[in-house]
Amino acid sequence: MDQIQILVIGRNPDIVQTVVRLVNNNPAWNASHALTDDAAVALFESQPFDLVLLGGGIEPESDALLRQAFTAHNPDITIIQHYGGGSGLLATEINMALAGQ
Repeated sequence: MDQIQILVIGRNPDIVQTVVRLVNNNPAWNASHALTDDAAVALFESQPFDLVLLGGGIEPESDALLRQAFTAHNPDITIIQHYGGGSGLLATEINMALAGQ
């Protein structure tokens, strides 16, 4: 079974690394990350992703730009907002998004 590819985007490098580590604790998931809009769009366009996780600290203008760029490239991409919380909450958010809820 192929791993679910997840793009994690955030502004705080320490928090992004923690989220990536938590995502990668699930052997069915594989997280990549970006700290800037340009890096996120370039990464998204260079490889297939199943889910985009937008972390806290992303400005509303960047949020809108990223969502537009991602859906233009892949109209079916699932994008979720993660505001923080424990690893259980993160896993639940991802599982619910992957289930289409």
